Amino acid sequence: MELKSPFIYGVSEGALKYMGIEFTVAMAEAAAKKSGLPIALHLDHGSSFDVAMKCIRAGFSSVMFDGSHHPYEENIRLTKEIVKAAHAMGVSVEGELGTIGGVEDDISVEEENANLAKPEEAIRFYEETGVDALAIAVGTAHGMYAGEPNIHYDIIEKVAAAIPAPIVLHGGSGVPDEMIKKSIQAGVGKINVNTENQVAMTETIREVLAKDAKVYDPRKYLTPARKAMIEVVKSKILLFGSNNQA
Repeated sequence: MELKSPFIYGVSEGALKYMGIEFTVAMAEAAAKKSGLPIALHLDHGSSFDVAMKCIRAGFSSVMFDGSHHPYEENIRLTKEIVKAAHAMGVSVEGELGTIGGVEDDISVEEENANLAKPEEAIRFYEETGVDALAIAVGTAHGMYAGEPNIHYDIIEKVAAAIPAPIVLHGGSGVPDEMIKKSIQAGVGKINVNTENQVAMTETIREVLAKDAKVYDPRKYLTPARKAMIEVVKSKILLFGSNNQA
């Protein structure tokens, strides 16, 4: 609210199972109503048509279908079906091409098995499916980095120059600020950040509990933990340049 930034509230299938779909939608709706900001409730890495439809019916405004583990033609076919159904209901769709390394929701992809997206395939994928946003594997990974990621800006530039849909960068946690800025300049329009929030929250909880063994009220450690997460989110909004865009 303070930074007047639009916001995408991304929820994975694992998080949905943990929170419950009704609570997830209610929280996003309450946040949008209270803040007056444009907030999108987005399914991250949806695995099937059924999951995407379930989220749309529950009130999500955006869904991602991750068909990157399927062969290229099959990914196009499946994504196309979801786009057709979602667009009929006024819901936007993110597709994915290439596989992104790292760990998310306990699904691990070894770095060497992370396939970079080919620009010409990404362009054709967009043309055939009509997705509203396209996640392409360009060298980032889910989770935190041991070293620095090797981002292929040339892939982002080629695809962004050829298609009107924003390019999505998954695995934004721990990517140095300069690399994020360069990615945005190259054509990235959506960046996913999750692990940095989790780390900030958990580190704060550990600090509070280590300081005082008598603490038992969850509010005493969740309040500072939430403040720590807010600081991470604020720093990302300023870095991405989405402040005052609402």
